[in-house]
Amino acid sequence: MARTVPESKYLNNATVYPYKLKLEGDSLRFEVQGNIPIASVMAIRNSKLKLYFVSQSRKMELGEIPLIREGTVFRFEKGYSLFFEDWMLGASLELQFVQQKRSGEEVLEKRLLTKGVLAPQLMVKLGEVYSDEPIPEVGAYILSGQTDKDAAQKGEFVVYFDPGASQLKKNAAYQSTLNELDVFLQNFPLLQSFKITGLQSPETSEGKSSQLGMARASAVKKGLADRLQAFPDSLIRIDSRWNDWFDLRLLLRDYEGISTQRKDEMYAVLMNRESFQDQYSRLVKIPGFSQVQKDLFPKLRAVKIEIVAKPRKGLTMEQTRKLNVALKNTTSGSLLTLEEWIQAAEATNSLDEKALIYSKMTEYFHSPLPYNNMAVVRMRQAQRTLDYGSKEILWDEADRLLVQAYRVEANPYSLHNQGQILALKGNYWDAYKKLSEASVGIQNKDLVRRNEALRGALDILRGDYKLATLRFDYEFSDPKDYFNKGLAFYLIEDFSEANAAFEESVILGRSFGYGYYGLAMIAAGSGQAEIALIHLKRAVESNRQLAEKAFQDPVFQELRETEEFFSVFNSRR
Repeated sequence: MARTVPESKYLNNATVYPYKLKLEGDSLRFEVQGNIPIASVMAIRNSKLKLYFVSQSRKMELGEIPLIREGTVFRFEKGYSLFFEDWMLGASLELQFVQQKRSGEEVLEKRLLTKGVLAPQLMVKLGEVYSDEPIPEVGAYILSGQTDKDAAQKGEFVVYFDPGASQLKKNAAYQSTLNELDVFLQNFPLLQSFKITGLQSPETSEGKSSQLGMARASAVKKGLADRLQAFPDSLIRIDSRWNDWFDLRLLLRDYEGISTQRKDEMYAVLMNRESFQDQYSRLVKIPGFSQVQKDLFPKLRAVKIEIVAKPRKGLTMEQTRKLNVALKNTTSGSLLTLEEWIQAAEATNSLDEKALIYSKMTEYFHSPLPYNNMAVVRMRQAQRTLDYGSKEILWDEADRLLVQAYRVEANPYSLHNQGQILALKGNYWDAYKKLSEASVGIQNKDLVRRNEALRGALDILRGDYKLATLRFDYEFSDPKDYFNKGLAFYLIEDFSEANAAFEESVILGRSFGYGYYGLAMIAAGSGQAEIALIHLKRAVESNRQLAEKAFQDPVFQELRETEEFFSVFNSRR
């Protein structure tokens, strides 16, 4: 019967380097070393040293480690290179000192060398669907010649307040802001999001309570009540920021009241990941900051209104009548022009209706557009099913349609969409080749941005992090793209750029959660436990998947040894 020595006797000097295992490419590389005093081993014959990788579901034996006699100790040292498998993420590296007996092997002592694997690159988002997360939008439609005109537009409006006050000032400036907001909504009535964020300045007159910003946001929401009635509550978000330099950094970009040198000094402080108060103490020592306070702090006594919306599209009543006739018509000939068919398909939000229209278009027009766009419909329908077999059927149909679209006319959209499907299937190398093909000769700016963002995500998985950072040199509207950008910079240890990208991800989608997780990784790595816990709390409140990951991620190993870490998770219940 196996027995384990309760106290460390043999393996006290055993270590692994690096202490936290790290995924590099597709492998884990590490070295186990140490020594065992000869006096303790002499009484034990047939003793061996073995290494195991152990998880809850698997146990991999990594073989015996030779013991080499040197003076008064038996020294051991052995390097390993293992092909990484997903189950290793939460597994432990366990060293066992065993004695071989006729009756079997007896474990004399075990030592846990390390647990988990540092693999932030595996968090990269490729468009996969996970429970507890929004469904990502995949696939690129070929649109009518109005791509830029029909794309979602972002409107930003600011309402200012008196120092320390949360009452609306219904003056001429406020009315002007309302007029601008109304014009925007008239031009772009198809709302995608309506965000109201209350701010407050660090000025003494603004008080020390974090409630002022939220009170201001609530006052603005109440003032816009009549306008907001037309939109679903799910599209309207109200939030606040306090003890946060994000908005000051935005104002500094266009501020000309100080020299570029002084501005760079301030940026360095604002990005150094110290606490808010420590950053403030440093800022006031920089020449010119008093002028910044005078000019820019009043602009932080405000509420930001951020709206994302699209213009209304659709057919006239007569065109709609012709469309309905055409959809039922089994004879040849189209009652609508190609542009009218495209307009009808783009106007509906129903994937089933889009599929019906694009399918009918293939009968009337020799064009890659209906085949490509029908494929995108199938890709997005696949996103909405949890059954993997059903997903594969929809992906296969989409791929056949994309092949047909490319046969009709070579185009980058169909290549990009094929690359997206391959990425979702986990066929990363073929996906990368297809996306590289698509990148040749792309004219549409939105497709360039989409294609490069997906290539960048695959670069991260391929281990080419520097190249990945270059792929993300665009403005994005999806928080996952900024998260992927942050990962790329994090992996080359450019934490300033990573921090900025993770923050952008948070601003675009706080409920996404991953931006907060990235900020927590940076804070934990720099020893800022309190800040890391704040970000981690926000991450796990947003996303259950991240809560599970945080429990096994080695980047939070030191935090997991504190009571505060577990309070983050208890607060979710």
